[in-house]
Amino acid sequence: MTLNHDLQAELLKLPEGLRPPLAANLQQWQEKLDALSQELPSSPEFTASLVKVWASSQFVTENCLRLPELLMGLVVSGDLSGHYAEPSYHNQLKNLTVADETELMLKLRQFRRREMVRIAWRDLAGWAPLSETLLDLSRLADACIQYALAFLYAQACEKRGTPVLADGGPQQMVVLGMGKLGAYELNYSSDIDLIFAYPEDGVLADRKATTYGEFFTRLCQSLVKVLDEITADGFVFRTDIRLRPYGDSGAVIMTFDGMEHYYLTQAREWERYAMIKARQVAGDFVMGAQLMAMLKAFVYRRYLDYGAFEELRSLKMQIMQELRRKDRLDNVKLGAGGIREVEFIGQAFQLIRGGTEKSLQQRGILDVLQRLGELNLLTPADAGQLITAYGFLRRVENHIQQYQDKQTHDLPTNPLAQQSLAYSLDFADWTTFKATLDRVRAQVHGVFEQVFSLSKPEHTGVQGQQLWQGNTDEADLLGQLQEYGFADPQNSLTLIKHFKSAPPIRRLSAKGAAVLDRLMPQLLAALPALTNPDETLRRVLGLFEAVAGRTVYLSLLAENPDALAQLLRLISASVWVCDYLARYPILFDELLDPRSLFAPLQKQDLDKQLADMLATVDSQDLEQLMIVLRQFKQQQVLKVAAADIMGIIPLMVVSDYLTTIAESVVAQVLERAWLMLTEKHGFPPDGRDSPHTTPGFAILGLGKFGGIELGYGSDLDLVFLCDYDNGLAMTDGGKPVSCAQFYGRLGLKVRHILDTNLLSGILYEVDMRLRPSGDSGLLVTHIKTYHDYLRDQAWTWEHQALVRGRFIAGDDCLKKGFASLRHDILSLPRDTAALKTEVREMREKMRQALASKEAGKFDLKQGRGGIADIEFMVQFLVLAHAATHPALTVYTDNVRLLEGLGKHGLMEETTVTTLKAAYCTYRDLGHKLALQGSRALADETEVAGLYQSIGAVWDGVMALPKAGP
Repeated sequence: MTLNHDLQAELLKLPEGLRPPLAANLQQWQEKLDALSQELPSSPEFTASLVKVWASSQFVTENCLRLPELLMGLVVSGDLSGHYAEPSYHNQLKNLTVADETELMLKLRQFRRREMVRIAWRDLAGWAPLSETLLDLSRLADACIQYALAFLYAQACEKRGTPVLADGGPQQMVVLGMGKLGAYELNYSSDIDLIFAYPEDGVLADRKATTYGEFFTRLCQSLVKVLDEITADGFVFRTDIRLRPYGDSGAVIMTFDGMEHYYLTQAREWERYAMIKARQVAGDFVMGAQLMAMLKAFVYRRYLDYGAFEELRSLKMQIMQELRRKDRLDNVKLGAGGIREVEFIGQAFQLIRGGTEKSLQQRGILDVLQRLGELNLLTPADAGQLITAYGFLRRVENHIQQYQDKQTHDLPTNPLAQQSLAYSLDFADWTTFKATLDRVRAQVHGVFEQVFSLSKPEHTGVQGQQLWQGNTDEADLLGQLQEYGFADPQNSLTLIKHFKSAPPIRRLSAKGAAVLDRLMPQLLAALPALTNPDETLRRVLGLFEAVAGRTVYLSLLAENPDALAQLLRLISASVWVCDYLARYPILFDELLDPRSLFAPLQKQDLDKQLADMLATVDSQDLEQLMIVLRQFKQQQVLKVAAADIMGIIPLMVVSDYLTTIAESVVAQVLERAWLMLTEKHGFPPDGRDSPHTTPGFAILGLGKFGGIELGYGSDLDLVFLCDYDNGLAMTDGGKPVSCAQFYGRLGLKVRHILDTNLLSGILYEVDMRLRPSGDSGLLVTHIKTYHDYLRDQAWTWEHQALVRGRFIAGDDCLKKGFASLRHDILSLPRDTAALKTEVREMREKMRQALASKEAGKFDLKQGRGGIADIEFMVQFLVLAHAATHPALTVYTDNVRLLEGLGKHGLMEETTVTTLKAAYCTYRDLGHKLALQGSRALADETEVAGLYQSIGAVWDGVMALPKAGP
């Protein structure tokens, strides 16, 4: 009997070596169909798929020949050509009738065979994308596990009784799927890794008083047998339970409490890696959610964990050594550039950053890689390349396994099998396929090497090793330190010795000590490149001692030589940076990317980044809100300091950036505080429908904040305003309060978020003494009351403060209202002579109370001819002339106010130039002194010319009229 014309035509498209065996198989199948009086489907699409699939898979061919009705059933039902919806496997299994465990095993194996033929056929024919193939395999496993467990549990309860929870409800166990099953990425002939747990201990009411542990252990053993045991009909899924706590020596199943104790106290690092993909696949999904929440806390640390690099590198080395022993380097899963390396890259970043970057807490590797590219943790090009490579390698893996349904990842060595694999993947021949595979693997391995690169000890030099280990005599060590350029070798050697014996260093675990042994030779070898190695060594050893309890930060530096170099550059230039990192070590992570570190964000980008960071914080989670806000502020201030230290941004921009950071933070604090209160109390009248985010409330900034002149340690001078028609009107929520109470609580909440001292520090020190009546006044002031107070009761110094008053955040209507108020108050007619007297007297009081008396030092702020003198002159002139020159009420910063005074002829242009230059110089010196950890005191000789010239201007501008005769 000859094959029909269409089949013969398709056969001729095959590589020559594949034709004879396929022709014989097709002939045999045709004969079986004829004997059964069945006809072959005649569509060209099916005919082409038949040749492609049978030439690519002996497993599919053999099952179709042995059971022709299997394929015919798939075709007739439409299952072969159609995409399965999610419940398809469950729905099919519901229709099974099973009497006992033996029949369960038989029917599950028959079901598995049918569905595996379907999945392979759709994959090899090109009818299903890789994502569908992996998802179908995973859902098939889920359905089989769930069906088998439900049947076996019912049988066990009938025989021994039903375990119950403390509330009396029935107790079922929880089955976790690990690895690719957990991630819905199961490969074609994969085993399944399972872990079992049950919620609570107890005893059954049977004659033997069977414990729940015994009950569920027997249930687990029955489940594994049903799935894994090889019978005449094969198996359902090879099942591995060795990933459970304590491995082969551990109990088959544990209670939730036992699991939690194990994972939080005894689990090894590789078990965190394994648990990334864990997913509940069967059992009680309500109770299972509790277990999954505990496991998430085990996997994802609340801090950056660079130790994961070393753990995964070590695991990878063990795998490679094992492959070399077995001569299996052509393994597409475990070999260089294989599937496991792609997974290691993604999962390394998940372990390191998943605790702080919630978007990385997902199981699918492709989603993780995509996110890493979006976060620039991998370059977008590398992320895209890995995504493409992973898809190719998984197709290769599946096609290798679909050939004979064998659990192998090795490339075939048999020429016929090689030809079949190449053909299944649409390559002309094995050579062409192998060249493509080698290129893909080389690309993957290149990215892997970059991510897991480690500074080799030899790169640090023998001297760096000897200096740290101290394994030569002291004279040699001193000589090496002198060669390294240390000015005081004896003192530096003493510092190293004291550091090694310091309690935090002695308390390091063996793992932490190993990290330090890798890091310190690198550090010592890098110090000679600096201009002040002695001082930098002293600073960095103090920093390491402060953060030694969290070896993750030392791991970061040991793993990233560029980050270590950035750290040393910054610490060499600034003790402030050293102290800042010691207080907020989470900022070590910022050292990794110099593009980001030395590029502070503009206002729009700051707002977006902060909003993105807060998007994952629950609206009522006050503690997490405060932690994230502090982390954001600390990150951004470090960027400004780094760019400042390296001379990348000028003085005026430093203050602009620091002020902008505070503006972004304050705006978000107000929005979040508003959200917390409105969810609890509802909105004030008309507030719910207002187009403004916080209707009726505004935050003003005064002092340096209002003047856009913040420094590194500046506090925030704030005033809170509100506006409402009736203070007794109630909010519209479940717990209503009056408007007056609502806005008062809003002010308290804002202040609490800003200046509460947490382990992560204070967000900003807040000074609210500039509000009406100072500390004795209400925290939140109605705008009309504020206006009346400033007009009728305020002191001259309060009007001076208003010169630098600026709207920061809140209701735009109040923004307009405050602008009008400020203009009105600053433009009030004033007796110039009396005003000058009051301003001079206030300045003299301040100087007497606050100026430093240290010999040879000039107080940049309070000294005669310093910053405060310039500010007081500007404020005096604005208050004296705003009535006739309203443009003077537009700006709040001293530089533009000085320019305005010059423009309107109220000050000589040469004087304006002198004051601006002095003001900027003083502030620049102040920033630099702050970065060195010093007070704002300069050597008198360094600024004598400046303060003398400013003193002369003061005497001219602020001179009191001479008394009459």
